[in-house]
Amino acid sequence: MLVLAATPIGRVDDASPRLVELLGGADVVAAEDTRRLRRLTSDLGVEVTGRVVSYFEGNERERTPDLVEELAQGRTVLLVTDAGMPSVSDPGYRLVAAALEAGLDVTAVPGPSAVLTALAVSGLPVDRFTFEGFVPRKSGERRTALEALREEPRTMVFFESPHRTRQTLADMADVLGSDRPAALCRELTKTHEEVVRGGLAEIVDWVDAQEHGVRGEVTLVVSGHVAAPVDLDADALRALVQKAQDGGLSRKDAVAEVAARTGVRRRTVYDAAHA
Repeated sequence: MLVLAATPIGRVDDASPRLVELLGGADVVAAEDTRRLRRLTSDLGVEVTGRVVSYFEGNERERTPDLVEELAQGRTVLLVTDAGMPSVSDPGYRLVAAALEAGLDVTAVPGPSAVLTALAVSGLPVDRFTFEGFVPRKSGERRTALEALREEPRTMVFFESPHRTRQTLADMADVLGSDRPAALCRELTKTHEEVVRGGLAEIVDWVDAQEHGVRGEVTLVVSGHVAAPVDLDADALRALVQKAQDGGLSRKDAVAEVAARTGVRRRTVYDAAHA
């Protein structure tokens, strides 16, 4: 069986008992960085008895067939990345797809996630969200990607490197709106954890005021687009909800979508849909 295991994003004592058990018992441990793996197992007091191999962006294409063969031979392969859950902006998807194509079992050990942690502490709506990963490095491509998200109604989560955070926030303020609510989350669960909340322009000003810029692991959470309220009566709202349901959404999700798209309070849309 292939096991994807989440590793701590900060505090080592966030490691789950199952992660500890699997690190000590898996036949093969595939790690994004074997040095970080040694540091983690040392901190946890775990002795890895299985074979340790590196599995990162530069070698995953070549190493995937070997790991699938290990699985086919009945061995347990544990995949861990530097922090958080494998496959989420980290190596893992290629191996999962290959294992499933070969008819092999895949499971996961849940645990720390920078995406969910940042959402939880952001103070922004979390009922519906989208994970956008890293935006493009080049400014023109980055702004084009952000333009496509200008009217995204769901809360958006991004990863960014510390040295590009300021420019990404500035482009977000310019494209999405300087007053768009957001949260800059850095060093989550670590000693120097910090969450800065406010409009995008306010957060840019905060970054500019830092003597050494932004440091550490950065996750950005940005509010979705809220449409200006439009004048729709109950019949029109009910028709919009029905159209969304005809498109495959549940009644609850259809109400949420219509509320986000029209700017009408969700309770008002709900009452119209159930009248």
